[in-house]
Amino acid sequence: MIYYNEGKNLVKIWSNEVEDSAMEQIKNLSNLPFGFHHLAIMPDNHAGFGCPIGTVFASKDVIVPAIVGVDIGCGMCAVKTSLNEIDTETLKKIMGEIRKAVPVGFNHHKTPQDLQLMPNYNGVGWTELPKIVFQEFNNALTQIGTLGGGNHFIEIQKGSDGHIWIMIHSGSRNLGKQVADHYNKLAISLNEKWHSEVPTKWELAFLPIESEEGQAYLREMNYAVEFALANRRLMMDRAKEIFSSQWFGKIEFDEMINIAHNYASLENHFGENVWVHRKGATLAREGTIGIIPGSQGTKSYIVKGKGNKDSFESCSHGAGRKMGRKEAQRTLKVEDEVKRLNDMGVIHSIRGVNDLDEAPSAYKDIDIVMDNQKDLVDILVELTPLAVIKG
Repeated sequence: MIYYNEGKNLVKIWSNEVEDSAMEQIKNLSNLPFGFHHLAIMPDNHAGFGCPIGTVFASKDVIVPAIVGVDIGCGMCAVKTSLNEIDTETLKKIMGEIRKAVPVGFNHHKTPQDLQLMPNYNGVGWTELPKIVFQEFNNALTQIGTLGGGNHFIEIQKGSDGHIWIMIHSGSRNLGKQVADHYNKLAISLNEKWHSEVPTKWELAFLPIESEEGQAYLREMNYAVEFALANRRLMMDRAKEIFSSQWFGKIEFDEMINIAHNYASLENHFGENVWVHRKGATLAREGTIGIIPGSQGTKSYIVKGKGNKDSFESCSHGAGRKMGRKEAQRTLKVEDEVKRLNDMGVIHSIRGVNDLDEAPSAYKDIDIVMDNQKDLVDILVELTPLAVIKG
């Protein structure tokens, strides 16, 4: 662990090394005038917009949209099946059917999905929708049940428990981004008006929680979190239907595990009620079941939180990048990454240079990341990838 204590608040970093660009952002965070107690940085940290991915930041009276991030509510879900084995041909058939049922990348459904799939729909209409959500609602009806791009994925895995698992990583699609962009721009404008002591170049503009703008952001953010969950649930339901069709409905599924990693919530820590921002970090309260994915060439983990107070009861959300997307495309070799995945027997998503940003070599060593957070989580199940669809 690294301790940084040269700012206004102590920083605890669950890693032995931090890239320079991420460290500069950490220094900025540590000097925010409204930080509470200390700052926690998870072992998968790397530079992001305004703050590193892997940040856990607590404040009492303000919320910072940029620390929540643009993909509000992004997270993981996983389901254990009753299957113990799956042959390659069946696996390829299933992945092909999933691709038909779940649009990936920038693709959406060609027609709006069922209204009842949307959060806050009560069978007749909606409870009052926040401003940006209302503006984006019709578009969101074609986005629910879609994967998105970047590091979002659908993966079939073999667990150390002997079972086949389905795992999905996705978020709130364009709805969450529109909410994030609107309120971050609003925060920047208001901070300039107030002559905030937070430098504009830090990209950490804030909204007072009790202000009209702060309350509006919370309503929009919470809807985006619920939409992201509904999005993952719909994709998982359709994947389960495809599995069931292959085994004539004889397959059984455990209850879905869900964990988000871009949000803020009101929690009690160190005797105070504070707003905990988790950007690329997940809840690891004592007994909480979570998911920590690796890359498409490494293991993922089902974990149980230990409730470590120093991390604000949090853990990493994945392995974390060690290369930027452009750097990976520039320096990695397609043939090397394809050979590595083929040798593992993984049905993967690397076809050319443009896919190298999601190659295993672009990510940190998940074994080291897990070792660095042994005091945050216990591993329940190790999951080895069998087949992957990337956004």
